[in-house]
Amino acid sequence: MKIAKTLSHKITNHSRIFDETLDIYNDALAFIIEVIDKEFDKLDDMTTKSITAAVERLIHTTASNPSPKYRAFNARFYKFPSYFRRSALASAFGKVKSYRSNLRNWEEEKAIALSEGKNFKKSPPKLQLKHKEFPVFYRGNMFKRTSDTTAQIKIFHNNDWVWVDIKFKDQDLYKRGVWDWKENNPTLVKVGKKYFLNFSYQSKVKLNKTKINDQKICAVDLGINNSAVCSVMDIKGAVLARKFINQPKEKDRLYTLTNKLRKAQRVSGWIAAPNFWRRINGIQKHIVNDTSHEIITFAMDNDCDVIVFEYLDKMKMPKGFWGAKKLRFKLRYWRKKGIQNKVTEMAHYLGMRMSRVNARNTSKLAFDGSGEVERNWKKDLATFSSGKVYHADLSASYNIGARYFVRGIQKSMSETKWLSLQANVPEVAKRTYTTLSSLISLTKALESPKVT
Repeated sequence: MKIAKTLSHKITNHSRIFDETLDIYNDALAFIIEVIDKEFDKLDDMTTKSITAAVERLIHTTASNPSPKYRAFNARFYKFPSYFRRSALASAFGKVKSYRSNLRNWEEEKAIALSEGKNFKKSPPKLQLKHKEFPVFYRGNMFKRTSDTTAQIKIFHNNDWVWVDIKFKDQDLYKRGVWDWKENNPTLVKVGKKYFLNFSYQSKVKLNKTKINDQKICAVDLGINNSAVCSVMDIKGAVLARKFINQPKEKDRLYTLTNKLRKAQRVSGWIAAPNFWRRINGIQKHIVNDTSHEIITFAMDNDCDVIVFEYLDKMKMPKGFWGAKKLRFKLRYWRKKGIQNKVTEMAHYLGMRMSRVNARNTSKLAFDGSGEVERNWKKDLATFSSGKVYHADLSASYNIGARYFVRGIQKSMSETKWLSLQANVPEVAKRTYTTLSSLISLTKALESPKVT
């Protein structure tokens, strides 16, 4: 599979000189969006590749096209680079198609509501002309690398398009793991008052093809109290290693900030509070990155072939959650999504596979098959029906791993053989009731000579 990574290189010798280039590029983008919207009925059936020539005939003056319909483009954007123009065309076409699609959906909703005699107060979507996009500088025409830390780029300066020498910070490509990857065209990106060249690197990775019977997996439960609880398992249900990952100091700071934010909003009503959110997002990002790196390191140390998560459905707010408690629930859900996305990206770099299983009842059922558990008020401990007390998230991680293997075993055999196994192990018939005990029973049934 193809994988990509972007590295950001800070430009050290210029900053404000690039402002005009970004302004002109986005003005050209707005002009083209307006043109495509006006001519959309004639362009709707075209692909992004074929749209370029069609729109260029409408705006660009050439020897073979001396009188385009919208000739103001050449006068307004004199000597505008062809590669910028084509990049803006592709971007504008996507934006107009998205707007038109949203408009059609709105019209259909309105028609349905009116036919049913309902009031329809939803406002129609608007086509946004002004954008803040960053242009790609294509090699040879817009970008020339002169050394590891210097280059020339073509920008708009002093009312003309000229080549400018730039210096940028180098990065250790060995350390970042992209030394032998293909380097793509850079993008000029503005962050605050500083400018960066963002280089995208591409490579191909072969994901492992280890058979289900030989796999070792890292089953991960993203819990309430712990950021993650990991268990290394094999197909026989043996738990080979365990790890608890948490950031108590960071979470304590996060809860303090959410309390302060809610207190400020109670006093002043709803406020944007950008400083609060900057700090909250910073802590969130740290927790996501730290947890993801810990999971990957643990999986690598134990030679795992697959990392297994629960499938996170849409966020459903529990009843009785309000104020700071409601905000914390949202932050936890967003954090879980962020961890899964980050781990997926990092695992694919290493050739590890990712998988997700149904989340229903993984924490609710005891891993030993004794039925539903009772959790304490902190939700970290679970009491089994036998009276045994166990860590709730650890039990859930066992069940997550078990569901992955049960699904893999079912896929590897015929339906007839699977039905005969179900007769011996009836609890595997319904995946949402599968536990570690079910997997152990299933592997014993497979080893039995009676199963054919």
